[in-house]
Amino acid sequence: MVSRLNPYLNFSGNAREAMEFYQSVFGGDLTVNTFGQYGADDSPDADKVMHAELETDRGFTLMGADVSSGESYTPGTNVSVSVSGDDLETLRGYWSKLAEGATVLVPLEKQMWGDEFGMCVDRFGIQWLVDIGLPAA
Repeated sequence: MVSRLNPYLNFSGNAREAMEFYQSVFGGDLTVNTFGQYGADDSPDADKVMHAELETDRGFTLMGADVSSGESYTPGTNVSVSVSGDDLETLRGYWSKLAEGATVLVPLEKQMWGDEFGMCVDRFGIQWLVDIGLPAA
């Protein structure tokens, strides 16, 4: 059996919008299920996302959900997502899209360890790390 590690992101009522945005960045197939679809159709959370999963053709998996009523939500403090590799064009494209409307903490540029690296907090409060392994000079 295969094991995988992937981030699970929590949102405060805008999980569908966020997951659709990430699908526009990374492509792939997005499945979204609400609390109402799983028996909570009389709940104030019925239209909130209980579970969303984005599977991409590049092997990325991203999961997310809205917090239910009464749960606390503190954006950006408990999750960072790292995207790394050596596909310069693709990773720069991801960075460009993620940085739109974001707070850029570290611009995407060559770092002392030799890679291009950038860090931003996107418009949904999620911190992203993009690391592009560059060929040795």
